[in-house]
Amino acid sequence: MKIVTILGARPQFIKAGTVSRAIIQYNQSLVDGFSLLETEKQKELETRNQKLITELIVHTGQHYDANMSDIFFEEMKIPKPNYNLNINSLGHGAMTGQMLEKIEEVLLKEKPDWVMVYGDTNSTLAGALAASKLHIKVAHVEAGLRSFNMNMPEEINRILTDRISDILFCPTQTAIENLETEGFPFPITSNRQLIANVGDVMQDGALFYKNLAIEPALTNNQKLETNNYILSTIHRAENTDDPKRLKNIFDSLNEIAKETQVVLPLHPRTKKIIRNSKLNTQNLTIIDPVGYLEMVWLINNCSLVMTDSGGLQKEAFFFEKPCITLRDETEWVELVTNRFNVLAGANKEKIIDLYKNFEFNDDFSIGLYGGGKASKQIIQKILNATD
Repeated sequence: MKIVTILGARPQFIKAGTVSRAIIQYNQSLVDGFSLLETEKQKELETRNQKLITELIVHTGQHYDANMSDIFFEEMKIPKPNYNLNINSLGHGAMTGQMLEKIEEVLLKEKPDWVMVYGDTNSTLAGALAASKLHIKVAHVEAGLRSFNMNMPEEINRILTDRISDILFCPTQTAIENLETEGFPFPITSNRQLIANVGDVMQDGALFYKNLAIEPALTNNQKLETNNYILSTIHRAENTDDPKRLKNIFDSLNEIAKETQVVLPLHPRTKKIIRNSKLNTQNLTIIDPVGYLEMVWLINNCSLVMTDSGGLQKEAFFFEKPCITLRDETEWVELVTNRFNVLAGANKEKIIDLYKNFEFNDDFSIGLYGGGKASKQIIQKILNATD
């Protein structure tokens, strides 16, 4: 069985890496126990009605990331892409259109049984569209998530991808309920559309990478007060491109940093905006962007997370850290419902008040995201759906 996986950004590679490792483990489990030549192995597996899985990875290039070198793939134990399309630095329409064209060429050449896509990027939508038009089955990992904010291009991408997918791998019960509310599975496609709550592949990854975490090497004599600092990230356009929101957020972080160290890995683009806006950052510990293994270390050793990142909200939960979300809504409503997370928006007084007074739930034993078994479930359900 052949799967083509479409990816476009570093976080997607990290998520997909957990499934790739599960594929490798599955294949190894099939061939363990008998010593045969390759062709004989395949014949033996066929007589046992079992399939080896071949995965080919297509990197669209949507988000150029200088950190994604050969060393990145080796350290993260992620297979390198088989195809690099190098499509980036374009508007949404041009980017998605070029991806659709180039992905179609790959699919016509490789003739896979499945195309697997992740999340909500333009790469996700382009991969799903290219496959569905060629009548190739589509598996969508992280299906059913909704922010209910149609101004976000990600919301459009995820809704359209869900609609044309054959298997919708949902990370939570909330995602299942979102799809049911929208009418999934649709009558015209119900004979082929499968919805499954498999848990979150990000939790699989968090558990795997926790033991590989690397302490960041800081510059300018910066030091971290281990287990007594706040880890913050600010990168969403809704905050960085709105001067009022950005000022409120940084004013509140700067005020909080008078009591507790606030560590802020900052992208050069956001640094430039802050510098041009002349925001007060004197109390903040601003550090250079870090790799994923360094970020895992920072999460695991902080006392609180304050972020506008969707992924980091979940990773805070995986590492049993409370989280204040600097957005007006979140896709991870179960974290808010269970008081592991609280929405602060960009109101200075509210952010500071929540930091000082909000009573977080400290019982992280609740199983919200599958407990680290999502990848194996994904592989098994694809195998079952291929029979």
